[in-house]
Amino acid sequence: MAKRRNKHVGSSFDEFLRTEGLYEEVTTLAWKRVLSWEVSEAMRKGRISKSEMAKRMGTSRSQLERLLDPENPHVLLETVQKAATAVGKRLTIGLTDAPRAA
Repeated sequence: MAKRRNKHVGSSFDEFLRTEGLYEEVTTLAWKRVLSWEVSEAMRKGRISKSEMAKRMGTSRSQLERLLDPENPHVLLETVQKAATAVGKRLTIGLTDAPRAA
């Protein structure tokens, strides 16, 4: 009986996600979770209620809820910038070189 070789043994997690066609979806959701947590923490530390935060952002509570929802990756950069300003932070976004495949 021939042994079945697992095509993912020895590969990185990123390589596995790419092979499965999940890399963009998973990394986008991971970044959104981090962003949601950072905004929530800044609000907590600044003792800013959701109503006050929405007011500072010039937006609705429902739009703020979408920003704070870690499972909802669909948020505009403009909304993120407004949130950063509302909690006294600065938004920084950048691109870095991806690691080369081995």
